[in-house]
Amino acid sequence: MANSTGSFIWYELMTPDPDGAKAFYDAVVGWDIEPKPAGEFDYRMIRRGDGGNAGGVLRLDPAMAEHGATPSWLGYLSVEDVDRAVADAVADGAATLMPPWSAPGVGRMAMIADPTGAPLYLMKPDGPADATSDVFSVDQPQHVRWNELGSADAERAVAFYTRHFGWTQQGSMPMGEYGDYRFIQHGETGIGAMMGLMPGVTRSAWTYYLGVDDIDRATAAVNAGGGKVLMGPHQIPGGEFSLTGIDPQGAAFGLVGPRHGETA
Repeated sequence: MANSTGSFIWYELMTPDPDGAKAFYDAVVGWDIEPKPAGEFDYRMIRRGDGGNAGGVLRLDPAMAEHGATPSWLGYLSVEDVDRAVADAVADGAATLMPPWSAPGVGRMAMIADPTGAPLYLMKPDGPADATSDVFSVDQPQHVRWNELGSADAERAVAFYTRHFGWTQQGSMPMGEYGDYRFIQHGETGIGAMMGLMPGVTRSAWTYYLGVDDIDRATAAVNAGGGKVLMGPHQIPGGEFSLTGIDPQGAAFGLVGPRHGETA
């Protein structure tokens, strides 16, 4: 069964140093990012230990940086009609960052900023109608396991995503002066949460939590590899631990996993 509208079907790291990113994330997550791009365009697959792909790495070149691009992780949401989805999103307050385009053999894509300013891609992949992406998993290491939106207006963000992508918002956790941590679901699956901006954060953005086999091993690898842990590791509901950090090239990320091999 193909991924339905609103599924996260791809994740992409945009970085000025793909080689440095490979060294860092291979050590932290256990991936084997392609050491060289397959073609002239500098795009590398993020290979998992089970033989699948976790996403891709795009070189951030000077021309992109001149147009405001910065090192970051970006998610791709599945839609049935990219052009219509962009038009509907823009009519509801979103902005077009990259208008729809087609890549033969890949699919049709566009980049938008949601009404609170967080960027993400919309995509209709090419390929078999029953093809299914498995880059997101609620419990497996080397997959993205949680999608978290820090938003300048979390209530508006909830309304936007539930209206356009078939998500629901059920349940929340109070965070004191920072408001509620609102859990979001796609079908029966809890895929992440939305919240207000944390202190010192000035722009709305998604943070993607990468699954690791052991949070302490991964934390040590972050520090040894030149990254910076911003918060955590903290224990989360279910017994696992999570942290947020910045990689050596400046992209924000999250990690989630058990401690010393314990399961959730």
